[in-house]
Amino acid sequence: MQNSTSTSSLWRPWTPITQQANSMRIVEAKGNRVRDAEGKWYLDGISGVLNASCGHGHPRLIEAATRQFQQLVHYDPMVSTHDPAETLASRLAEIAPGELNETVLTNSGSEATEAALRIALQYWRNNGEDRNRVITFEAAYHGTTYLAQQLSGLPFTVSEWAPPFPVDHVSLPASPREIRTEEGADALIGLFTRALEAGPPAAAVMVEPLLGLGGCVVLPAGFLARLRKLCDQHGALLILDEVFCGFGRTGRMFGFDHDGITPDIVTLSKGISGGYLPLAAVMVTSSIKETFIREPIAQGLRYGHTTGGHAVAAAVGNTVLDIMADEKLVENSAAQGATLLKGLGKLESSPLIADVRGLGLVVAIEADAPESAAAIAEATARAGVMTRHERGVIRIAPPLTLTDDDTAEILQKIGTAVEDADAARR
Repeated sequence: MQNSTSTSSLWRPWTPITQQANSMRIVEAKGNRVRDAEGKWYLDGISGVLNASCGHGHPRLIEAATRQFQQLVHYDPMVSTHDPAETLASRLAEIAPGELNETVLTNSGSEATEAALRIALQYWRNNGEDRNRVITFEAAYHGTTYLAQQLSGLPFTVSEWAPPFPVDHVSLPASPREIRTEEGADALIGLFTRALEAGPPAAAVMVEPLLGLGGCVVLPAGFLARLRKLCDQHGALLILDEVFCGFGRTGRMFGFDHDGITPDIVTLSKGISGGYLPLAAVMVTSSIKETFIREPIAQGLRYGHTTGGHAVAAAVGNTVLDIMADEKLVENSAAQGATLLKGLGKLESSPLIADVRGLGLVVAIEADAPESAAAIAEATARAGVMTRHERGVIRIAPPLTLTDDDTAEILQKIGTAVEDADAARR
């Protein structure tokens, strides 16, 4: 029996129950566009769930999955390995800098966070130190499983249960616009310095190269390089969450490539499989993995999932890397992103717009109020471009296969939506 609050038995996450009835239903997707049940096509400005980096329905990805389905779907990773996972791990080691040579494959970004924290804390025990304090941003988002939620201070993800280890949160010392200045960068590093100096020695610092759900905040140039040095000075591991930023989203293969650093641990998902199948990864340095030989019980990692490193998902992940190279998607992300950022930057002349910021193919428009952002996003959707707005910030993160014409369409339709919203206010 259907209840009175919904006409569907599907309970969708992150959406108020009272808003789930009669919601948009997407029924088809091709390339950079999606179609709703009413037959209307939209340019997909949010890449599905921010993960359709190669576009929708890419024939090479469908072929790769089909071929692997016919050969081997999956097998118990505790019993045996298989070629798709072995190949993907080797290829990730080739494109990652430094000694990031070791990969654990999981199913989602949240699981990757759980594994990364498990590895980081166990690493210190393997070395005879009882470090367990973790430092991260107040506006961090690292997933919604138990440990992942402990890292977030965002109101919609903050955990109601006590953390199993100390977590210290660093708040942004200025607005997203001001944080990109030299003064903002100095203030931010100052806060992380104080956090590392306060309390017992930290086990790890975990941050995103760009704060995604925390306001789509672009961190100041050079911040990660300074944070790397700071972690080295205090002996803390540096964990970078590349779940959203990785695989070309920011115009480089990884977000940390902009600063030319190597983290100790990195988490990956979303773009790793182009959104075609659940897949995530945790990469660690060889020196971290080697300490697990001394781990007293399993002499290895005591963490895993039934479908972690799924053969079909890994096969798709390998083909994503092929497509990214063949179609030069990282380069396209940088080029189209620069055009979007420049064009949308002109909207700052509107009284409704407080800031426009971005890195590669993730661009954010911060409105003067959440109501303004909602009005602009809704008008843009009516015009045929899907965006995502949260707490006054409109995010545009289209597939990395975006074309010149697609970019021009986004600029034109968002520009018109801002003009219309501005006129309606007067």
